[in-house]
Amino acid sequence: MHTPQSTVYARDLARWMPRLIAVWRASRQGAGRGGRGGQWHRGPGEEGPADRLTPQELREVASGVRTLSLGLTRERKLAGARYMDDPKLLGAYLLFYWPVSYAQGREALGELPERPREVLDLGSGPGPLAFAAMDAGASNVTAADRSKQALALARELAAEAGEALATREWDPVGGKPAPEGKYDVITMGHVLNELYGTGPGAVQKRAALVESLLERLKPGGTLLILEPALRDTSRALLELRDAVVGHGYAVRFPCLYRGNCPALLKASDWCHAERPWSPPRVVEDIARAASIHKEELKMSYLALAPKAEAWREPPTGQVYRIVSESLEGKGRQRYMGCGPEGRVGLALQEKHRTQANEAFFHLHRGDVVRVTETEERGDGLALNERSEVRVVAAAGRGVPPAS
Repeated sequence: MHTPQSTVYARDLARWMPRLIAVWRASRQGAGRGGRGGQWHRGPGEEGPADRLTPQELREVASGVRTLSLGLTRERKLAGARYMDDPKLLGAYLLFYWPVSYAQGREALGELPERPREVLDLGSGPGPLAFAAMDAGASNVTAADRSKQALALARELAAEAGEALATREWDPVGGKPAPEGKYDVITMGHVLNELYGTGPGAVQKRAALVESLLERLKPGGTLLILEPALRDTSRALLELRDAVVGHGYAVRFPCLYRGNCPALLKASDWCHAERPWSPPRVVEDIARAASIHKEELKMSYLALAPKAEAWREPPTGQVYRIVSESLEGKGRQRYMGCGPEGRVGLALQEKHRTQANEAFFHLHRGDVVRVTETEERGDGLALNERSEVRVVAAAGRGVPPAS
């Protein structure tokens, strides 16, 4: 039985919550005294418990979270806008979306085969992925964003935590390039979908940006892209994946298939990750007040390798990553899997359940499994009483090399 990634980073995230609240209160008070133009005036903290919000604070933050949720995940009117320059929305992001993005970052960074050392976080905002990289073992981290206010909060958080964080301005649309240098890991958390608008032209511009960033990686490095688990943003990430793969780049994870993504064949399909987690109390309180559900940690993500590197060989045998929730039917268990041969349905009838294939009835989205004794049936593969099922990599764990 493996230890879930959420258990590994839960204590780290718990330590960040009082820091987030303290920095938010100080910046909120500074903004109330006329702080603007990126100048966040630190002063004595307002009255309130260190580990949770007062009822008045909760109402204020929940209002901002509702605005962000509507503007970024529903109407999408805020996508690409300078919402982090708005103190109310930046504060809402800090206390609600920051912990979520931190957790997503720790999940994705947990799949790297080695701890990163030199990390560049692009589109960092107030730094959830930057600090996730620090807590995952990085020794030198640079956060880069176009919002001076967001970078100021990132520096405040670093001071609260006693950490050294470099910050730089970065705006690819506004002509401010990424910092020079070579990095083990470059992260882009929920930023790529907000660049260059929508449509085929946007995909090509994003692909050109991504390829320029891949040149900034050290040998063995990784460009890690996280996006919202929405249908449109997830499909846009898959379109980007196909464009970059078509130019000779390899995917480190999560893909086992090397061709054009089969999830794009049907307009109703997309691919995303889903991990169980226990949100911090503050996040739960805000979610409840804002009428937003955060029971599961959902994201779409893609890890790319420098151009000189080949695809990693998958484990031998019939191997698939589970890319759907459980699709239980009458008398059978079914999932969608995606492996070296592409996307396929996997089904096993209850009457064929044995000790050797019992694991099939307990799979999770993201697990990588090896199966035997399958036969083509309808639109997929059917397992039977002779089939063996073994999880070779649980969701959130790196896939082992070919064996």
